Amino acid sequence: MTKTGTTGTPAPERESRTGSRAESPTGLDRVLAAIERAGNALPNPIALFASLFVLLAAVSTVLSLADVGVTVPGTDETKNVNGLLSGAGVAWLLENLIPNFATFPPIAAVLVMIMAVGLAEKTGLLETVMRATLARAPRSVLPYAVALIACQAHLMSDVANIVIPPLAAMVFKSAGRHPVAGLIGGFACVGAGYAAGFTIGSLDALYVGITQQAAAVLPGAASLHIHLLINYFFTASSSLVLGALGGFLISRVLEPRLGPYTAAGDEPPQEDLTLTRAQRRGLLWTGLVLVGYAAVVLVLWLPAGAPLRGAGGAFVPSPVLSGIVPVLFGAFLLAGLTYGVTVKTLTGTEDVVTAMSDSVRNMAGYVVLMFVAAQVIAVFNWSNVGVLLAVKAAALLNSVGLTGFWAIVAFVLLVAALNLFIVSGSALWSLVGPVFVPAFMLLGMSPALSQAAFRIGDSATGIITPMNPYLFLLLAMLRRYEPDARLGTLISRLAVFVVPFLAVWLAILGIFYGAGLPLGPGAEIGLDAPDTNGG
Repeated sequence: MTKTGTTGTPAPERESRTGSRAESPTGLDRVLAAIERAGNALPNPIALFASLFVLLAAVSTVLSLADVGVTVPGTDETKNVNGLLSGAGVAWLLENLIPNFATFPPIAAVLVMIMAVGLAEKTGLLETVMRATLARAPRSVLPYAVALIACQAHLMSDVANIVIPPLAAMVFKSAGRHPVAGLIGGFACVGAGYAAGFTIGSLDALYVGITQQAAAVLPGAASLHIHLLINYFFTASSSLVLGALGGFLISRVLEPRLGPYTAAGDEPPQEDLTLTRAQRRGLLWTGLVLVGYAAVVLVLWLPAGAPLRGAGGAFVPSPVLSGIVPVLFGAFLLAGLTYGVTVKTLTGTEDVVTAMSDSVRNMAGYVVLMFVAAQVIAVFNWSNVGVLLAVKAAALLNSVGLTGFWAIVAFVLLVAALNLFIVSGSALWSLVGPVFVPAFMLLGMSPALSQAAFRIGDSATGIITPMNPYLFLLLAMLRRYEPDARLGTLISRLAVFVVPFLAVWLAILGIFYGAGLPLGPGAEIGLDAPDTNGG
């Protein structure tokens, strides 16, 4: 899935506040225009990967004809580059085109998760949970509650960009605070903290599937236990810190700069956030069902000799972690069914099927993108171009002194810059993952660390790029409160969040790195040299 979808909201004209004539472009306007032109020059992500496939086919063939090979450090094995535009290459492609797609890890995991999460969203459960949380927050705590919830929002996928900002604006207004602070702050924390959270969703399945494929270019990767929760300790703790940071920025930086609030004549009417009796009953029964479900899973996993323990009675690895997608699917399915039946948003099996089908239907573009991306990554692996680039990248980082955590910092900044132009998280990770995951493995750093670093860069800058179509949707929402609002003004307010989120999130990762803390269950920061090099 991608961090952004498409909307029909046009880019705003650069009118003056009086509407009489256009204002002279500011420095910020010129920078944004340059970013927009550069982003528009990029092809559609699907076309981008198709072009990369063609380029990779040509490059692999040229390198193969030149008899180029690479020796993985720590081994005596030389891997020769295989050319795709050869008899063997064409035969391999014909035999593997469909398996490359069918066995691509993100596909099944993401679609399974989106069915269950989509059901929970369409029954109204997710929005009701947010309303129940925000409506009860005291006025002084409200910015922190909005930020904390927004930093869990990837659970809702792209719909979070549509639901959370206007809902935050409403609760701010009802509490006597500036609604624009809620609107912009909610959007900023959804985007800048998008890949954080102690919730698990389809985004996590997407990331880990690509990480698995990227790590596979090196020998010994099969011994790595890469699962859905490899970043869970990092993302859960990050979301708490980022929630506090986001609340501070909303309350102490953004809101004071907005000045006193004066209601506009055509702004949205105040909405009653009080839950109905049916909604409260639905939340109660849903909570009870989820507690019971969690108890069953834990009983089957925690006690000595439990059937869901791993080999030798281990917690990690275990069927619970390797099968966490089905476990979460069951949780969301039960939650959605319980709530929907209780509040009567589900009246029969047809409603359930329709809700889940609609969720999958919206993923059609993602499936096409993953078909092409799967072929590109498979060619990276089969041709050995991936391992060649990884070895060269690792050597380059070593030669310029960028090793250890400084290499991670450089990678985060690179991803943050690319994210201004390629706002699709799946496309960007599919592009950089096959090179940098194995490159960092050769430097002794685990795939879990590479994925955690990518999460930071992939989130922080997406809120200020004109390539993000939800930015224009936010501008349309903002103009209901401030009719003369312009894109530059909106981005300047959102920019308040970018550097603090980047810096603090990097600092959190630095603490994990420096203290050698696991990023998730069984997911250490580093790799032992023999495993890293396949020895």
